[in-house]
Amino acid sequence: MRTHLAPLGLKELPEAPRLKKLIGPSFIILGLGLGSGEIVLWPYLASNYGLGMVWGMLIGITMQFFINMEVERYALINGESIFVGFARMWRWLPAWFIFSTFTAWVWPGIGLGGATLLAALFGIESTRFIGIVVFLLIGCILSIGKVLYQTVETLQKYLISIGVPFIVLLTLYLVSAQDVVALAKGLVGIGDGFFFLPIGIVIGQFLGAVAYAGAGGNLNLAQSFYVRDKGYGMGKYADKITSILTAKEEVKSFSLTGNTFPATQENLRRFRTWWKAINLEHLMIFWGLGLFTMLTLSLLAYTTTFGMPGNESIQFVVNEAYAIGLRTIPIFGLLFLAVTGIMLCATQLTVLDSTSRIMTENALLLAKGEKFPVSRVYYIILWSQILFGMAIFILGFDQPLTLIILGAILNAFSMFVYCGLLLFLNNRYLAPELRPALWRNIVLGGTFLFFGIFCTLTAAEKLL
Repeated sequence: MRTHLAPLGLKELPEAPRLKKLIGPSFIILGLGLGSGEIVLWPYLASNYGLGMVWGMLIGITMQFFINMEVERYALINGESIFVGFARMWRWLPAWFIFSTFTAWVWPGIGLGGATLLAALFGIESTRFIGIVVFLLIGCILSIGKVLYQTVETLQKYLISIGVPFIVLLTLYLVSAQDVVALAKGLVGIGDGFFFLPIGIVIGQFLGAVAYAGAGGNLNLAQSFYVRDKGYGMGKYADKITSILTAKEEVKSFSLTGNTFPATQENLRRFRTWWKAINLEHLMIFWGLGLFTMLTLSLLAYTTTFGMPGNESIQFVVNEAYAIGLRTIPIFGLLFLAVTGIMLCATQLTVLDSTSRIMTENALLLAKGEKFPVSRVYYIILWSQILFGMAIFILGFDQPLTLIILGAILNAFSMFVYCGLLLFLNNRYLAPELRPALWRNIVLGGTFLFFGIFCTLTAAEKLL
């Protein structure tokens, strides 16, 4: 590999712990999806077009499951992020990841969506004021926690464990058998007067929803940070990002490069144990709970707002809350606004954390050296993004759905690019015994082609 980075160290692969001790990273990446696909894009499509497109949700989250597992494979084996692996392939790839992350995620659409719902909840006309408060609060939360990963994981665990059951119970109470049948038909592409895609659907909206059926874009690659920080495999030996209050001069010793293990029979046995466990963890939390949550939220949007006038932009969520209040009691409609608004704000927090990590690490990968003040650079980038988001609010932009769809399209293109890079990296630079199986390569190759085709169709739609 032509790179300025030091070669991987060599240590023994630790034994895998019990499954319950591995649970955590998937909650973070699931939380990233809650604010984009689950709460906004897929329910928006359901409220306007019905449930005939939820097959795309199933395909999207399944593709992202396999993407994430290849990202986890690299981090598990080498104890470093996937971005370091890409930099080992080609010296200047970090520049692409800085550019693609910044352009796709710098617009605060998710946080603006949360602020809009909270403003509706409290009857406040100034959405921008709520947005500014939310971004300042996010910055304080990420700056105060002792270890960054633990802060983000704990927050998402509590929000998901409280918010998702509430939404499920609401849906079970309101939904009819006919609605469930419509959902089942939608999983095989049968819609209300159409098959697979309705006439008049903007391809970019559908592509964005598929890209956000999970975390979306470069945020899937951030999974390598979280599994490393959780201590998966060789991540046990990796350094951790501390808060701005606890980070001192010793942060200069933070190393971006990791360690791998010799392919002995004992280490290969341990790897197989790790691989089985982390696949199960991600399948249950990210794929299983994520798909269930998206289907539930889309079903709730359909049963409460389908055919209702005024479903433009994020207003459809306010319409949902109003319909829920009418069909139950008003307090439940208000609670729905509170839960969805807080979830969107929490997702914005995780997005800011993930994008700051991505841009920090890739900026340092462009520099020469092995030891860096990672925490310091991370917080400079984080607060720069927060100030940018606040500036957008002050300027008066109030269309969160437009920003979310724009970001989703850009992220779909970045997914097309890195699917090809992942295929090359894990099949070329990992030991033969640790490389992905043929069927996983076929799935990832199909994902690469899927996003390539739909990105081409989206570009043609915009240009013609």
